[in-house]
Amino acid sequence: MMRRAAAIAVAAIVLGSALAASLVWLHVPQHAAANSATPVWHEVAWPFSIDQWGKGKAFRCRASDCGVEVTLYLRAKIGFCNCTTGVADDEDLDRMGDTVLLGEVSPRGSGHPIRIASMNGRSRAYTLNSRGAPGKTLVSVVYNERCDMIAATAVIGHDRPEAIEPRVIEFLGGSTAMHWAEVTLGL
Repeated sequence: MMRRAAAIAVAAIVLGSALAASLVWLHVPQHAAANSATPVWHEVAWPFSIDQWGKGKAFRCRASDCGVEVTLYLRAKIGFCNCTTGVADDEDLDRMGDTVLLGEVSPRGSGHPIRIASMNGRSRAYTLNSRGAPGKTLVSVVYNERCDMIAATAVIGHDRPEAIEPRVIEFLGGSTAMHWAEVTLGL
């Protein structure tokens, strides 16, 4: 009798575990699960008018690759950064970033320090408040090499920018973005 009860208990645990795993698998879109480890970024046209900082680079990561549509805008701002302190605080980040390209934004909290290759900077998440905004949130990342800086702005199609920020930082430190930074900043 005890052997039968133990066998039923083991079977129930195995069946329960299989059911739980199935529910998790069904809840996560299969395309996001299959591709979430390696986002693919494609260069797209720069959509903004040229201003004092000129034209930048734009990249898109499709929802099938990043789990949500993400568009990343990069621009160099030569001689604009404080040569001594770099991007020291949220005030510097707000002043040097390119959130103004996307309309009215509001910070979702304090920013934090980041490192991209040998460059230090800061990152902060924002909510897009403008009508017709191209996304729900954005992450502004500003980092510098001496007196020159790069402003990176990632527009995200959902309200969880903290989930996308690591992918943006990884792309900025990768070969495509770093090659552009080396050429543009003369590193």
